[in-house]
Amino acid sequence: MGPNATVTGPGRQRTAGSNGTDGDPTAAWSEYLAAARQLDGVRRGAAAAAGEQARSAEAAREELTLVRTGLASQQERLRELGVPAISLVPSPPELSEAARSMGGGPAAVLATLRTARGWAEGADAALAARRRFRPGSWPARARNLLVYGPLALLVPLIQVVVYAATGTGAASVAALICGLPMPAVAFVVAWLAIGRVFRPGPGERLDRTVRFGGLVCLVPAVLVTAGLLLALLAG
Repeated sequence: MGPNATVTGPGRQRTAGSNGTDGDPTAAWSEYLAAARQLDGVRRGAAAAAGEQARSAEAAREELTLVRTGLASQQERLRELGVPAISLVPSPPELSEAARSMGGGPAAVLATLRTARGWAEGADAALAARRRFRPGSWPARARNLLVYGPLALLVPLIQVVVYAATGTGAASVAALICGLPMPAVAFVVAWLAIGRVFRPGPGERLDRTVRFGGLVCLVPAVLVTAGLLLALLAG
């Protein structure tokens, strides 16, 4: 046996310098605590990462719902504008690119969906800007006035022109008499024209603003008829 060997039992011996912590319980306890703290840090990090992934996945599901709703509304409006349905479906290269961009986990999927929602909102703004210049998107009265107005003014203008050209003659009297039923004719023609020019969308009802249209067709005729009648009587 060596000089540093100690006998611990029959056939067993332990060298005093074989392990620095065997003779120091405090050092062994400190190493145990350090290992426990390290494992607890790893556990907490894994739990935080899992929680972050769960929150990202939940946010991605909510974002996906918003994107789908916005895209469905856009597709409906674009179909109304005459865009072919095939143009509204993503192509295989676009699908492959989208799949690659979402391969980094829930956080990457959430970032991609937020980017897609930004594009969809930009497209909505562009569509809204274009619709402002389309009479079909105007309020019902302003839109229908484009039809009622010209038809309501047509016959009174003809009567004024005939009177200016012929004076208080038979032609002016004939134009005045023929113009009496013209407001009703103008209203009926405008009512039919509005249905042809401004077609309602699916499930919508076209507002022809009947009372407003009748007033628009009647007022110019009444004013011009009264003015011509006074002019004829004075002449």
